[in-house]
Amino acid sequence: MVFTAPLKPLQSQMSNSLLIAYCLLHKLVCSGLCVVPQVLALRRPFLHRVLDYEDEFFALLMLVLETHSLRTTDASFSESLYGLRRRAVNIKVKKDDAQLNSADEIHHSGLRKRQKVLSVVFLVVLPYLKSKLYSIYNKEREARLQASLWGHDDERFDDTDYIDGREDSLVSRGNLDTEASLRTRLTKRIHKIIGACYPWLHASSEGASFSYQLLYLLDATGFYSVGLHALGIHVCRATGQELMDTSSRISKIRSRERERLRGPPWLKALQGALLSCVYTSLDYAQTGLIAAVFFFKMMEWWYQSAEERMSAPTVYPPPPPPPPPKAAEEGLPLPPNRTICPLCSQKRANPSVVTVSGFVFCYACIFKYVSQYKRCPITLMPATVDHIRRLFHDV
Repeated sequence: MVFTAPLKPLQSQMSNSLLIAYCLLHKLVCSGLCVVPQVLALRRPFLHRVLDYEDEFFALLMLVLETHSLRTTDASFSESLYGLRRRAVNIKVKKDDAQLNSADEIHHSGLRKRQKVLSVVFLVVLPYLKSKLYSIYNKEREARLQASLWGHDDERFDDTDYIDGREDSLVSRGNLDTEASLRTRLTKRIHKIIGACYPWLHASSEGASFSYQLLYLLDATGFYSVGLHALGIHVCRATGQELMDTSSRISKIRSRERERLRGPPWLKALQGALLSCVYTSLDYAQTGLIAAVFFFKMMEWWYQSAEERMSAPTVYPPPPPPPPPKAAEEGLPLPPNRTICPLCSQKRANPSVVTVSGFVFCYACIFKYVSQYKRCPITLMPATVDHIRRLFHDV
């Protein structure tokens, strides 16, 4: 499966959208494949051990895919997916004596074996080392934060070897602790150096990548990354003839590999069957990997939405209000106008409510009545001055 970008017919460079999609594809594949053990570990806790080596598994998978892609199509896994090809750059300088101007002619040729090997190094080995340095930097940063909050562990656990009174055990333990301490100190020193240098290395790497991509989009250079410039490789659009020649090239390579099989007939048949399985897996690796990324991303969204629904608190409707209290026969009658105070039979001033009954009176009237009788004047329910609340909006 090959995706082609809508470029101009005579334009061999990548467009802005194609460059962004190409650069993001590797990260999307990595994050998509890392979702697999994370999702499965929710049901199988023993798979958490696999998460400790996810960088190694991903690097091994990409090593197989990138090696196969460079061997058969002269392009990386992502480049072959977008119909791109890598071409070695041969620059010939021509000088015109009449005009005294120099013009460079760029000729493209196939990749040499050395360029393919170094391409695998830049595509697989260096990103793997960068991910390991990033993990060490994160651990060192967390250790510094913990030390700033809780202090160093070495300061809290000093002189523990002197608790045991036996001299022989102290000597043997001292030798072992000396070797372990030297190894630990060396490891800590290396981690501190990485923690101090990694931000500068990362900033330099990202700055160089951004500069090359910007210059590439401005047609100031033909290399969109530092690695391609160091290897002398251009990434160009593959023509229709090149795409057709790729299939014939792959068939020739596989036929030569089948001819190299040695041994008895049953062994050749077994080796041929294994090669057929490998070829089939590699042929559908691109389509299967992209489909797996979308599938597992959908699984991640599905499980995440289900967990959010399960963890979200259940929202119930508010309970209905209690029925209003009834007026007592011995209490004061309610006036027909709701704005009239039942105590003074005047319009309410500074309206206040008695919380035990809910009826509203003038503040001065109800304060005096409750202070004297300790009850609501209408319902005769027990009340105190603490049950009086001022209302700032009266109906």
